[in-house]
Amino acid sequence: MARKQKDIITKAAEAPAVTLAKTVIATQAARDRLRNGEGGKVLRKGRSFWLLLGPGLTTGASDDDPSGIATYSQVGAQFGYGMLWLSAWTFPLMAMVQEMCARIGIVTGRGLAGNIRIHFSKRILYACTILLFVANSFNIGANLGAMAKAVQLIQPQFNFTFLVIAFTVFSLLLQIFTPYVRYAKYLKWLAMILLSYVLSSILAHLNWSDVLHGLAVPDITWSKEYLLLLCAVLGTTISPYLFFWQTSQEVEEQILMGRTTVRSRQHTEKSEIRSMRIDVWTGMFLSNIVMFFIIAACGGILFPQGITQIESATQAAEALRPFAGDATYFLFAIGIIGTGLLAIPVLAGSSSYALAESFRWKEGLYRNLQQAYAFYGVIIISMLVGLGMNFIGIDPIKALIYSAVANGIVAPLILLMIVLISSNKKVMGKWVNRKPVTIVGWLTFTIMLLASVATIVSFYV
Repeated sequence: MARKQKDIITKAAEAPAVTLAKTVIATQAARDRLRNGEGGKVLRKGRSFWLLLGPGLTTGASDDDPSGIATYSQVGAQFGYGMLWLSAWTFPLMAMVQEMCARIGIVTGRGLAGNIRIHFSKRILYACTILLFVANSFNIGANLGAMAKAVQLIQPQFNFTFLVIAFTVFSLLLQIFTPYVRYAKYLKWLAMILLSYVLSSILAHLNWSDVLHGLAVPDITWSKEYLLLLCAVLGTTISPYLFFWQTSQEVEEQILMGRTTVRSRQHTEKSEIRSMRIDVWTGMFLSNIVMFFIIAACGGILFPQGITQIESATQAAEALRPFAGDATYFLFAIGIIGTGLLAIPVLAGSSSYALAESFRWKEGLYRNLQQAYAFYGVIIISMLVGLGMNFIGIDPIKALIYSAVANGIVAPLILLMIVLISSNKKVMGKWVNRKPVTIVGWLTFTIMLLASVATIVSFYV
């Protein structure tokens, strides 16, 4: 075995020289171009762009969690390409809201809950954070179950109970015992699993002229079902846990740069804001492009076959297999596992940041367990609540409905405070919202308020 390995290493070492000897002229020209900086510039630009990405990328990617995948799958299955236009329209709304959150974190040096605690009623903050904790715990439970079932789609012999517990323990170990700088890199690379949905749609051989028509031309149906799914998509893409996570992660990034006090974090450079915008808009674009491909795949495959009821991400994968083939099926299943691993820490972490900042506990993933017992305690509790949901008979679909109601109450309130804080010159200084951003902020607040009221009312009508 050792000799074989040496032979492989030797051949690998010889390969560049052999290639060079056979193609002297071609490689000389390539080397000259690199010396002149043509190829090197491309590589350096690509690497620089990747280094700019961070909290915005992981926040956007975590938005496409298994429960979100189920929502987008149902949208496509029930209405075909009729709601595909949403993936384009939600993008600027989502991006501008998350940019406001990120800017609040960078400029004030505090998380969102910390800012709300200072500028608004503590009672409102406590109510919002508790509802956020409940909603996120329900989402964690649903996502853990979806991940376990996705593994069973690929390897049916694995035990569901074992898988749910294993995913819970694995996620907790990463959050508690992995240094933040390394943990952030894991999340960043894990976001790339979303490309599996792009590939699965491409392999499904859709009619792309119809897909693009559905994207460009809204097909609005005035029915209860359409309205409910419209509200579900808005609640999935513009969700409270993303607000808290984005803001707190910007603070974590500053702490990594040595700015360990609030005062030291309140000196904001133009380059920081520019880098943040690239990061946030890239992350939100990734989130919405994945929504587009999932709706397109289910709209082009399931809807024509009359399969119009999808209640989970795993059901969507199973339904696609007979018509789109094994490749689409496996990519869809792998995507569920990957997005769950990404979203669960974000859900648990956002709850913990919100509660810790509300009650002024020591907080931050950069701290170790002994330095922030309460912060990590909330993460553990939310994970255990989510785990328990899979064994106490709570229907995961009902859990997501309860989560939607909780988010429906919280989202408009939090959005209201985000717009007010980011529009306040005394708080934000020269980084206060520009007028177009404020207008979009109030528009998003109005849309989310109407959607939330419609969602809550629909459960009682």
